[in-house]
Amino acid sequence: MRKNLFALFTILIFFTLVIEACTKDDGNTNITPAVSQPVQPGGVSPAIGNPITNDTAALGQALFWDPILSGGKDVACATCHHPNNAYTDGLDLSLGPNAVGYGPNRRFLRPNDVTVTRRNTQTILNAAFNGMDVSGKYVPLTAPMFWDSRTQSLEHQVTHPLMTFEEMRGHAYSEAVTLDTLVARLTKIAEYQQLFQTAFGSQGITSATISQAIAAFERTLVAMNAPFDYYQKGNKTALTEGQIRGMQLFKDEGCPICHSGPMFSDYQLHVLSVPDNTQLASSDAGAGGTYAFRTPSLRNVGLTAPYMHNGVFQTLKQVMKFYDDIGEPISQNPHVSVPQLDPKIQRIALGTTEQEQLISFLNALTDPDFDKYIPARVPSGLNPGGNIR
Repeated sequence: MRKNLFALFTILIFFTLVIEACTKDDGNTNITPAVSQPVQPGGVSPAIGNPITNDTAALGQALFWDPILSGGKDVACATCHHPNNAYTDGLDLSLGPNAVGYGPNRRFLRPNDVTVTRRNTQTILNAAFNGMDVSGKYVPLTAPMFWDSRTQSLEHQVTHPLMTFEEMRGHAYSEAVTLDTLVARLTKIAEYQQLFQTAFGSQGITSATISQAIAAFERTLVAMNAPFDYYQKGNKTALTEGQIRGMQLFKDEGCPICHSGPMFSDYQLHVLSVPDNTQLASSDAGAGGTYAFRTPSLRNVGLTAPYMHNGVFQTLKQVMKFYDDIGEPISQNPHVSVPQLDPKIQRIALGTTEQEQLISFLNALTDPDFDKYIPARVPSGLNPGGNIR
């Protein structure tokens, strides 16, 4: 855990990168740094009042891996956000309670008791920086969460999976009593009593301190030293010629219109007409029924397939085809009319070689050196990560 915190605060000193938001330009081939002030880690903001300490992060890590927080005590946060899959699960739609295994090998124990989630699991790597704009500024208290931005801040995000039937709650109890039930469970475990006392003092075990602890741990999960970052800091051998060409294509094709800033996301909602995932019985209408979904970060995108809000595309080549097929534009979802499409959409019409170069650049946004620690035990005595073995 101390190593995690050291990595986070190293970013305070060295992370100075901002991608300029641009489309087709005047021939300038560089994506250049725009600020020199260090980025503050999420959660240190007085507005949230949840500073990261070794004690809060260590407690959050234990809770993150402990299936005691799920209705059937068989699913943990780590079940779908596993380090072996870059803190995703490698599935188009995640499998919650009553399933076993992890990643693409996860399967239901009882085929008739299916609890598949409605959306693709996003990585929580760098979620500490959600909402960051092109100047490097962001407010942890208002950081947008989930594909539809339906809640703000990691603290508020934490409780949603705990209360959602398809994700962690299952049939064990109603949504209304979820948090009280989990507080009661943890209070019965002496080790958790001590961990909460050390981390939060007299506040003890509450739904708020549970959320704060997990959020504190999640903010230590950073991966911001990709080949692209080294290139931007002056190491011109960090990228291959193909990746440099792909970086130029990234700009020329207008990708930074939405994938802008240090996190390669504007964190805004856009209507793209992504096809529905046929596993779902009904169409996912997105934020407010508008079919709008939040722009994902492209950081570590090479490790986080499948893609889009419903995981309908298995590869980046399929994503390229989607943007090629958009055309003039053309809707690719029967529930979305052409006038509904976001006016910022641009067609990406590239040949095979150019597609490979652009994808090669996107892979250069990957930092594989992130925290992959898997605890041998959790305070409840249950299997870390739930039924994933």
